[in-house]
Amino acid sequence: MVTSSAMDKTITVSVTRRVKHGKYGKFISFTSKFHAHDEKNDCNTGDTVRISETRPLSKTKNWRVVEVIERVK
Repeated sequence: MVTSSAMDKTITVSVTRRVKHGKYGKFISFTSKFHAHDEKNDCNTGDTVRISETRPLSKTKNWRVVEVIERVK
């Protein structure tokens, strides 16, 4: 899920994963944020995208956008 597209050719992507607690069985949500390279600047906040790891493109950017799965309405 894209959380920010304010930078030029860069988006911030939040990846949420749900893990079951080992002892209590309750599901816990963990969120990780990544900076991803968006060559065409076509992603907007709220879009669902697929990213893949790549060589370091900047100090914080090691991911790139592969495809836009779902656009926000």
